[in-house]
Amino acid sequence: MPNTGRVARFAAGTVALGAATLAYASLIERNLFTLRRQVVPVLATDAEPLRILHLSDMHMTPGQRRKQEWVASLAATDPDLVVVTGDNLAHVKAVPAALRALQPLLDYPGAFVFGSNDYNGPVWKNPFGYFRKDTAHPQGVQGVELPYEDLREVLVGAGWVDLNNARTVLKAGGRTIEAVGVDDPHIGRDDYPSVAGPVDPAADLHLALTHSPEPALLDRMAADGFELLLAGHTHGGQVCVPGVGALVTNCGLDRRMARGLHRWPGSKAWLHVSAGLGTHPTAPVRFACPPEASILTLIPR
Repeated sequence: MPNTGRVARFAAGTVALGAATLAYASLIERNLFTLRRQVVPVLATDAEPLRILHLSDMHMTPGQRRKQEWVASLAATDPDLVVVTGDNLAHVKAVPAALRALQPLLDYPGAFVFGSNDYNGPVWKNPFGYFRKDTAHPQGVQGVELPYEDLREVLVGAGWVDLNNARTVLKAGGRTIEAVGVDDPHIGRDDYPSVAGPVDPAADLHLALTHSPEPALLDRMAADGFELLLAGHTHGGQVCVPGVGALVTNCGLDRRMARGLHRWPGSKAWLHVSAGLGTHPTAPVRFACPPEASILTLIPR
C-alpha cells in the first residue's frame, strides 16, 4: 500500500506540473514578444550598415491588441527596410487588426510574400501529424477563404513590394537591392522558375524571400547568388525542449535551423528563419520559443 501512495503522489505531481506548464505556455510565453538582433556579414567592403526588420507569422485575430501594439512599436527601431514573410492573418476580420500593427511601419520601404494562412483560415490539425516525414499541406483541407487581396492592396498602395513569384530592384537605406520572392511553397503556390536567374552584380544586396524554407528552393536561390534568404513558417518549432531545441519544422528544413541565422550549406548565402509572432489559433501555446521579430544589421563581409 505505501507503494500505491507514492505512485498516486507522483501521478498527482506530474499532472500538476503538466497543468502549470500548459498555463505558462498558453498564457505567458506566447505573449512574451521579443526583439532579436543579428549581425549578417553580406555587404561589400567599406559599406555602411543596413538594417532590416524581419516580421513573420503574426497569425493575427481581431482581439489581439497586445500583439498589434507591440508590432506597431517596432517603428521606433527605424529600419531601412521591413520584410514580412507571410501568415499575417488568422481570421476573416483580421485585416484591420493586421494593419493596425503594420501601419507605422508602412512609412518605411517594405517587401512581402504570403503564407498559406493569408489565403485560408485555420482548421484543426492533429499535433502529432507534424512528426510525419511528409509535411506537405493536405490538399482539400482548408479553412474559410481570407481577405488576402484587401491586405495586398493596402501594402502595395503604401509602396511595399509584392514578391509573390516576383523579382525586382528596390531602394532602401540609400542602397540598391535586388529582391526575389515566391508564393508559399507549403501549398504549392511557388513558381521560382519564372523568376530564377543569376543576380545582377551591380546591386548592393541580393535578397530572397519565401514563407516556407524548403531546402530545394533555398538551394536554387543561393545558387543564383542571393546572399540573404529570409523565411518564416516554422514558428521556431513553437514547442521546444530546453537544451534540445525544435522537435519539428513543418517543412523539409533541418530542425537545427528552425529559427535564427545560419549559413546555408554549400553556399555563401545566409538564411534567417523567424520564429514568428503568433501561433496557429487551434494550438495557442509556445514553450522555450517566445514570439519574436528580428532586426538584422547587415555589415561588410
